Amino acid sequence: MKISDFLSPTAVSADATFSDKQRLLEALARKAGPAVNILPDRLLADLLKREQLGSTGMGGGVAIPHARYHELEKPFGMLLRLRKPIDFDAVDGNPVDIVCLLLLPDAPGRDRLGALASIARKLRDPAAVAALRGARDSAKLYRAMTAD
Repeated sequence: MKISDFLSPTAVSADATFSDKQRLLEALARKAGPAVNILPDRLLADLLKREQLGSTGMGGGVAIPHARYHELEKPFGMLLRLRKPIDFDAVDGNPVDIVCLLLLPDAPGRDRLGALASIARKLRDPAAVAALRGARDSAKLYRAMTAD
């Protein structure tokens, strides 16, 4: 699955500012909720529940908060590059400045892991992460994220 299949240019922000993980997840839920027709409060609750299982901060300044929904027909993504890194309880203890929200279908026969795998693969590539950090605006950030 290609990242451009579930991440649109309008769902990318190159200069986001949040004081902490909670505020970031709240903002993601508020913005994603209407786009996927799921109540923001439910999204936030599910994202927080997932974080309680273990941080989605995968190290290297990157986090992939995610949740699954039976209502979704296809994955939905959002990408933020934070102006100032925040604590995300990441596995390496480092703050996070690249955040990719991923909302996934939770139904048999639908792609459940392809989207998460493609994002994780991209965000584990040091050259790709450097390109994301070096992008001057949201359009360039989108192009860096969706480049093959």
